[in-house]
Amino acid sequence: MKTIRLYALLAAAFSSQAFAQAPARNIIFFLGDGMGPTTITAARIYKYKEEGLLNFERLDRTARIKTYSANAMVTDSAPSMGAYMTGVKINNDVISLKDAKPQSPGKDANGNPTVDRCGEGEKKSDGMAPMTMLELAKAAGRSVGAVTSTELTHATPASTFAHICNRNTVYTIAQQIVPGGAGYNERLKDGVDVLMGGGRPFFTPFDAKANPKGRADGRDLLAEFKARGYFVAATRADMMSALPNRKFVGIYADSHLDYATVRKPTQPTLAEMAVKSIELLSKNPKGFFLMVEGGKIDHALHDSNAKNALEEVVDFDNAIQATVDRMRQIDPGLEHTLIVVTADHDHTMVMNGYPKRGNPILGIVRDIATGQPARDADGKTYTTLVYGGGPNRLDARADVDDARAQALDYHQETGVRLSGEGHGGGDVKLYAVGAGSAPFKGTIENTRVFELMKAAGGL
Repeated sequence: MKTIRLYALLAAAFSSQAFAQAPARNIIFFLGDGMGPTTITAARIYKYKEEGLLNFERLDRTARIKTYSANAMVTDSAPSMGAYMTGVKINNDVISLKDAKPQSPGKDANGNPTVDRCGEGEKKSDGMAPMTMLELAKAAGRSVGAVTSTELTHATPASTFAHICNRNTVYTIAQQIVPGGAGYNERLKDGVDVLMGGGRPFFTPFDAKANPKGRADGRDLLAEFKARGYFVAATRADMMSALPNRKFVGIYADSHLDYATVRKPTQPTLAEMAVKSIELLSKNPKGFFLMVEGGKIDHALHDSNAKNALEEVVDFDNAIQATVDRMRQIDPGLEHTLIVVTADHDHTMVMNGYPKRGNPILGIVRDIATGQPARDADGKTYTTLVYGGGPNRLDARADVDDARAQALDYHQETGVRLSGEGHGGGDVKLYAVGAGSAPFKGTIENTRVFELMKAAGGL
């Protein structure tokens, strides 16, 4: 009996040692906006054939994530990212606020949505605003950053640093990240250390000719950042020249950044932004939290434009690999670094028919035995990739030309005619590696991801 007890004690000790580890000083959270499982599979085949793997698919841990929001079976980006960042289920269109019900935002003098309004009779309070991962890291003395290929005020990055009833009040969201200014989110203390993305008009004064979407209040938020000691960049060259001893803001476009396939040389790649952010943030011995969003995946999917969507996944994957490589130089065994890769929601893209192995994923379906084009019930050719809903449903289908289907500007056909392709409600995938990654497994709530990151980081 004593031997059995001793064995049990030893087993428990070894077990606790196996799982004991220092907190993850550094947490890097990658969000592929709209990157559902079918999009991942299609991108893998597009880049590496059926037998290959994307770089992030090689990470150690995997899980399935449930994405529903507080009030919807199919979420939008705001509550899904908010769940990852706060651990709270949030209503659609709401940025990191619990129980808020958004109304249409009020308008400024130029008709732009700027006045943040909650639901009828509802008053926004601090109790409605749970701490975000970025705010928790900042409170712990760590450096923090938010990087995106979309506008910096878009739902995903905004959910890391803002608390807003309606995601469309982008001018108000911009105010929340300017230290010392009216509307500043004081939880950010001396300010977010690195900010990169697009959306320049939301930070600069209105001008009828030069900046018609600019701020009606006349504030120049980029000048305010500069006055607070930030290095302010407008181009890739500006970014590359920044030294790692100042806070940094890079706004590289008036709207969202370009697709990777048509990117201007003045805009940095997502990989370059991620690696530069690490250079800037890693000087803090206490560590850092960094969010990196591949937001253009979602834009291409909404446009029923599969080729750009797959190219954006590959670009996102390249950023992840560049980040892993850089962090292994800083922290070779990733003993103090947690890297998480996931998506906020699915889309309605599906793989269709029984195409032969090796067939171009963007092409028409070809018969396994003969290699000849497969036909639908009306004798027409059709593509492997289609969408469940969207604008491209013809009253009468015609043959799809293979070369046309693989063109960059081709828009796949859709089953249900809608004004635009929408989100899907299916589970998404998560991949993780490094300190604290072991518990990321099974099928879990998106809010659980917050809890696991918080625990891993000792926050």
